[in-house]
Amino acid sequence: MKRNTKRNFYLFSMITIVLFLAVISALNLDILFRFYNAHQNGTLTMEKIRLDIAAFDIGKRSSVIPVDLKTSALDGMEQVYVPEGNFLMGKGEVRKNADSPMHIIYLDAFWMDKYEVSNAMYLKCLQAGTCTDMVSDNITYRNWVYRDHPVTYVAWEQAGLYCQWAGRRLPTEAEWEKAARGTDGRQYPWGDELPNPRLANFDGTMIHEAVSIYRYPLGASPYGALNMSGNVREWVTDWYGEDYYLVMPYANPTGPETGFERSLRGGSYSEDKNEVTTTNRMRHEPQSAGLSRGFRCAQDVN
Repeated sequence: MKRNTKRNFYLFSMITIVLFLAVISALNLDILFRFYNAHQNGTLTMEKIRLDIAAFDIGKRSSVIPVDLKTSALDGMEQVYVPEGNFLMGKGEVRKNADSPMHIIYLDAFWMDKYEVSNAMYLKCLQAGTCTDMVSDNITYRNWVYRDHPVTYVAWEQAGLYCQWAGRRLPTEAEWEKAARGTDGRQYPWGDELPNPRLANFDGTMIHEAVSIYRYPLGASPYGALNMSGNVREWVTDWYGEDYYLVMPYANPTGPETGFERSLRGGSYSEDKNEVTTTNRMRHEPQSAGLSRGFRCAQDVN
């Protein structure tokens, strides 16, 4: 009896997965391609399938209700409203990353992109003649299958040019962090619970690549922004400064006046739970475009 029950449960699980894949395949061919490639190299397992499907949060709904929403007419990006006021920026405990001690910062209200900028959105800017092509290493951004994936291999200047075309701008580090964590000093956009495959695309998902900007709704930030933890690193406007947190102004900090590297936030699909927190800071030369570097934009409240 126990053996039959186990067999029936396995069959039910397989049927459920097959039906799910049949439903999503028309609009989400990327997941099928990923399963096919994994099968070809001998790494496809039931666990890998389940973890990938978890990104959709089937049957679950985020409890986050944005304060306000609007949609950009140029690129179709939804934007969430982040109210003015104080928030806790930085880490409560200073260990190996002494560049980001916790302190109180005030920000004016602003709008933040709900999602990372996608390949399809970036193509609109290219077609408008404003944006420039990515380096040749990016072979997917013109592929319809990956239209909803975050655009990557963008240098800092390309990210800024896109935001300018869309009537927005790159967020400051402070704006990015407030949009990601809110005002309660949480470690992750969803709270202090450690990442799992229903909340974020990090090294624990076994996906090993970026996924659609619309996945992981349960990982929404307090204002409703998605994928601010994992998926791809995101450029912000600030120059990176190791000691900037010690000298930054209380109100609306914009980063050091000069520098050699620009800041990135959020971590990526290849990084662990410590690197996809709302406080972790990364940096890179602004002209360097990479596999896991993307961006989202912000906008002043007029």
